[in-house]
Amino acid sequence: MASHSERLVFNYGHPLGQTVAGRPAIETSSARYTEIASWRTWRSVDRGYLGLLAFTVVLLTRPQDTLPALAAMHFAEVAALLGIAPMVVNRLTRGLPLVRLTPDTMAMLAFGAVMLATAPFSIWPGGAVGVFTDFYSKIVIVFILMMNTLTTPKRLEQISWVILLCTGYVAVRAVADYARGVNLIEGGRVAGSIGGMFGNPNDLAMNLVAFIPAGVVVAMSPRHSAGRRVTAAVVVFFMLAATVFTKSRGGFLGLAAAVLVLAVLGHHIRRGFAAWVMVATLLALPVMPSSFWERMGSIIDERADRAAFTGSRESRRIVMEEGLATFAAHPLTGVGAGQFKNYNPPARRERWRETHNAPLQVAAEMGLVGIAIYIVLIWRAVRAGASTRRQLQQLTRRHDAPVVMSDADRALLYEQSIAASAGLAGWFVCAMFASVAYNWTFYFLFALAVAARLLTSARFQEARAWAQARG
Repeated sequence: MASHSERLVFNYGHPLGQTVAGRPAIETSSARYTEIASWRTWRSVDRGYLGLLAFTVVLLTRPQDTLPALAAMHFAEVAALLGIAPMVVNRLTRGLPLVRLTPDTMAMLAFGAVMLATAPFSIWPGGAVGVFTDFYSKIVIVFILMMNTLTTPKRLEQISWVILLCTGYVAVRAVADYARGVNLIEGGRVAGSIGGMFGNPNDLAMNLVAFIPAGVVVAMSPRHSAGRRVTAAVVVFFMLAATVFTKSRGGFLGLAAAVLVLAVLGHHIRRGFAAWVMVATLLALPVMPSSFWERMGSIIDERADRAAFTGSRESRRIVMEEGLATFAAHPLTGVGAGQFKNYNPPARRERWRETHNAPLQVAAEMGLVGIAIYIVLIWRAVRAGASTRRQLQQLTRRHDAPVVMSDADRALLYEQSIAASAGLAGWFVCAMFASVAYNWTFYFLFALAVAARLLTSARFQEARAWAQARG
């Protein structure tokens, strides 16, 4: 738990020691958060935050895919190190624990601990440990970095904007590839020229779907400048086009889920939001290519998929049945993180394939405890957005709310929670058709949702303390 000298700062850029109303900083009843920090402290925190931004840009744009010579430089790892090192130094010099532990961070660490604990029982222990060291450990480090550096609403907004621009860049390249007829697979599906978490059409679609809501929120929010709103609208256009060109059935269903959540929650952003979403959807449907609708039709017609496409629908059904059988055979330990594709008992029909379902992937590979913690992670991500909106609504009704939170901060956090919730809905639907349990997308959305909740909770506590102090 954070000590009494740890604080979350709102209205970044205001004179130190001032809140939105020009009043002195207010201590919470638990004294967990502080508002004033020395110049030296903020210099260290800023370096950690800049490292986080650099890591995000490198992770999402993958310059090494464009210039292979850069691969040996490991820019992503270097950027993460440049972020985590000053963050740790800053916390130690302030007499704080090494990292700021929250229930969400503890759940992340517990998931990693189960990954290592089940590795000795894996069909390939070294491979299971490798999933932790090569993938999940880096996710945990960056999650912790986000929890310790996203300490103001402004920073939360900035990193969301950076993520949006980076995924927009990926979308533009995918659209350009489709227009030129390059990087296409399976009868014209764009795979894109960016690898990593965008390495195939389904993963590309899933990542675009996860962050399209953030672009829609910016484009529709009257809080932003005209230039930023137009930029966001253009980015969303390319992201939607790239999603269509992937012809990903999971991506299409995920997009529908994300749009539905946006339509339900969007009235908090502006009046008539749902109507705008509906009109945009109706205008977009007729211009989608017929090949897209033919592939989407195979969602419910297995024979059509087998005759006209790759028959992947049937293969996915079989491999999911095999995933359930694997979980039933190894309910306590699974077969090891990342090892389902290597688990090939004699009865298996779809050999060397993933489960194509993230929860089932965890169950088959990490057993009961692993899937239980994974469900907790997803639940906490969803709950974080709902908690943020509930507390913001309560703050809006309080007469003392302006003392601890400006209207701009309140609107910003509302928008962030809506974008994260819609993105999580889209991701979850896509994840039901993809083995992405150890990929970055969910954990970025999780961190963004939790950061918004922590910032809101800090101010909610201050509002209560302020009211109690006034009697």
